[in-house]
Amino acid sequence: MLLDPNHYDPAHLDDETRRLLRATVDWFEARGKRQLIADAQDKVWYTEFLDFVKREKLFATFCTPASVDGTKRWDAARNAAFSEVLGFYGLQYWYAWQVTVLGLGPIWMSDNSEAKQKAAALLDSGAVFAFGLSEKEHGADVYSTDMIVTKTETGYTATGGKYYIGNGNVAGMVSVFGKLADSDEYVFFAVDSQHENFELVKNVVDSQMFVSEFRLDAYPLTDADILHRGPDAFSAALNTVNVGKFNLCTASIGICEHSFYEAITHAHNRILYGNPVTNFPHVRQNFVDAYARLTAMKLFADRSVDYFRSAGENDRRYLLFNPITKMKVTSEGENVIDLLWDVIAAKGFEKDTYFTRATADIRALPKLEGTVHVNLALVLKFMPNYFFNPKAYDEVPTRHDATDDDFFWHQGPARGLGKIQFHDWEPIYTEHAHLPNVALFHEQAKAVKTLLTTAAPDEAQQKDLDFLLNLGHLFTLVVYGQLVLEQAKITNTDQHVLDQIFDVLVRDFAGYATALHGKASSTEAQQQWAVGQIRKPHVDQARFDAVWQQVEALSGRYEMRP
Repeated sequence: MLLDPNHYDPAHLDDETRRLLRATVDWFEARGKRQLIADAQDKVWYTEFLDFVKREKLFATFCTPASVDGTKRWDAARNAAFSEVLGFYGLQYWYAWQVTVLGLGPIWMSDNSEAKQKAAALLDSGAVFAFGLSEKEHGADVYSTDMIVTKTETGYTATGGKYYIGNGNVAGMVSVFGKLADSDEYVFFAVDSQHENFELVKNVVDSQMFVSEFRLDAYPLTDADILHRGPDAFSAALNTVNVGKFNLCTASIGICEHSFYEAITHAHNRILYGNPVTNFPHVRQNFVDAYARLTAMKLFADRSVDYFRSAGENDRRYLLFNPITKMKVTSEGENVIDLLWDVIAAKGFEKDTYFTRATADIRALPKLEGTVHVNLALVLKFMPNYFFNPKAYDEVPTRHDATDDDFFWHQGPARGLGKIQFHDWEPIYTEHAHLPNVALFHEQAKAVKTLLTTAAPDEAQQKDLDFLLNLGHLFTLVVYGQLVLEQAKITNTDQHVLDQIFDVLVRDFAGYATALHGKASSTEAQQQWAVGQIRKPHVDQARFDAVWQQVEALSGRYEMRP
């Protein structure tokens, strides 16, 4: 299940994509672990990496839609693979790619053909891009922007500041969100980071990445720089996040995979009290739990890609799976690192390890412009229809085809989430009822419907975000398990591993049920419901041992070239 650079060949993708991904792996391996770590510690801007990107036209190939250049395509399946590779070697490299994706979103979504052609040419020349949405005083609150665009005799001027803007030091184009002074309408426009009216204030983080604060001071604009106006600008902001923030989950997966190799190789070859560390039962439990969680992360993310690529005006189910990839998969990444860190302990602080970078970087992903609680609140909008109003859809196939994902640039208005319907979630659980922990978890999942029909949140609780967010965690687990099972069926995932995944999910569900029981506003009926969901997973030592053998086999399998 884990990405292994020694044998990396994503055979499910086309030949040219495989070549570029393999070239990326080879570039990092040739650079070597010591150099990557030293560059990160010294906060060296990654010129050599961007030179490689330019030479291979990586960002241009992966980030240009066919509608702009018929020789290229935007393909979410290969973009996910690329994102995972970059995360595997370092979040900072992934970040340069990630904010380029975000910066391009408003451009590709616009009707401004001149801006599109300019962006395509810049990509071909090796440029990176930036997404100017967040502000120092408001974060990503798009309702409160202080970036003001004023009409002049010859065009417009833009004045205001932006904060947390990756690549702001070198971006060929920065997509900036603001308001028109005369009408208060939203507007997206493009600027050049090297323009004299663009003031680069500072890097706001102590890192190799450049996460900029910048100011525009009467920056001159023409109609050729305007990307969106009014409601379209607002939708472009949210729809860009729908596309770009998916990459958070695959970066988290890559970080966890590299960390897993370091952790199991260290622990399995370390002797304490006369025994290998991995002989201790609690150590094996940590590793098996971490492996199960990481496998589930990959299964959910892979299946989500299929729904993204198959989306259309009449199928917007991806809008539920998207916040779960941003929130749940990345949070699971934190859990994986914590489980591994508890085993390797002090080793996780050593400056010559990948792991010590991972412990800091993994924390960023659930918090990047879409914190966990924001995504949980979004997820709740879908819950009534998910449980009580299913709809028949054609089955979504595995989407590894080398085609362009044009719908991403035509998602339409960012509204109507509560009207989106989903296919019946229960059949895939029933199909896997032969696995004891899937059957147990299915009982817990059905109990959420019972809670909503017999002890639903009252009027006061519906305004109590603390209570609702916990309910959101329970709902999220149901959706998470559903897509894990769908992908496991497609890939014929080892049944021992799959049941071990649901061993974890049964415990997680019980934990959130316990938390709901303890909420200040929970009613007696809700407390009784919560107690009823505390289940012990089905214990099977043979299953556990089979999964442990898979984990054990990873010891020494990969170590980055020095």
